[in-house]
Amino acid sequence: MTERPGRAPFDAVLCDVDNVIRSYDPSGLHALERAAGLAEGTTAKIAFAPEVDLPVLLGRTDLQEWVQTIAEGLSGLVPEPTAWDLGTALLESPFSADETVVSLLRRARTRVPLVLVSNATVRLEDDLTALGLADLADEVVNSARVGLAKPDPRIYRLAADLAGTRPDRCLFVDDSAENVEAAAALGMHPVHFRTAADLERALQPLFT
Repeated sequence: MTERPGRAPFDAVLCDVDNVIRSYDPSGLHALERAAGLAEGTTAKIAFAPEVDLPVLLGRTDLQEWVQTIAEGLSGLVPEPTAWDLGTALLESPFSADETVVSLLRRARTRVPLVLVSNATVRLEDDLTALGLADLADEVVNSARVGLAKPDPRIYRLAADLAGTRPDRCLFVDDSAENVEAAAALGMHPVHFRTAADLERALQPLFT
């Protein structure tokens, strides 16, 4: 399709949350791992294995059940109480928002709908409120609420529907190459996010 002069190639922005808008500080967890004689990142490797985190991301298990599964995955490496402490520390890791990304998204939303599309737990909405971002987007598509997780194409189509446009008229922003590839397969305009500069370049057609 030929674009009209001055028209951006997309009518909506679909954006991931974690590692795009929000980042976590793992320093406390890493300190606990070092004290327990574990390599930094051991807990996260267990926690984010698909068979461990997918049930909580789809809303099929609750957060304490997720921590229990993490602790079970650490069994044999550390004593049980330590395993629970590590799982809980991961769950409670502090987080913050990237203000440059937030500013870009707020600006974009003045021109097109913004939908957040996140593989997240049921705490996502409360976390956005805690960050002062409850009003950031027009819609939030939370995997734990809708029972679908990226890269399932159904969650992309749902987000596009909520944005009021077709998939091929959506800009899709995510830090995961797999999720970006799935969006591209649906005809979306993909942005593999690494830094705020990637987002700024992608949004430039809205601002010119």
